[in-house]
Amino acid sequence: MIKLGNNRGKFIYKIRKQSGVNFSECLHCTTCTNSCPFLEGMDYYPNVVLRLIQMGMEKEVLESSTIWICVGCNTCCNYCPMAIDIPAVMDSLRHLALKRKVRIAEPDILNFHREVLNTVEKYGRTHKLEIMLRYKLKKKDFLSDMGVGIKMLKKRKLDLTPSKVKDEDAIERIFKK
Repeated sequence: MIKLGNNRGKFIYKIRKQSGVNFSECLHCTTCTNSCPFLEGMDYYPNVVLRLIQMGMEKEVLESSTIWICVGCNTCCNYCPMAIDIPAVMDSLRHLALKRKVRIAEPDILNFHREVLNTVEKYGRTHKLEIMLRYKLKKKDFLSDMGVGIKMLKKRKLDLTPSKVKDEDAIERIFKK
């Protein structure tokens, strides 16, 4: 039996307000899940996280590894038929987890997210291969998940060279804030 969260309405409202996303429109078609390049490291699929929020299952969501594994690459929302900005929802969940001092489910994940931000600052968007390489170099852990990297390369989820945004000044202004 699934128990709905006691403060279901408050939790839904808080995440909706903070993220600016109406995730109630989710059809649970699993398109986001099927397109996610980091799915193998997640404990809940992206569409399941949305369902858990809808059910008010705050503890389960905030303690999940999924909210930390999501790198905000926007692959999910690019394919979503409802254009739901799942990375914005995940970001709101991470902020809430940090605010509530929930134990972070993924060790050293904050360093991983710093690497993501470094590539965004450098190129204006994420470059997954560089993120992974820099993170692995810092951790000195080169082979533990080589299989995931190879799968991502085969599925063309990893570009060998980064692409840059044209308006570099806009990116610079964002990071100055």
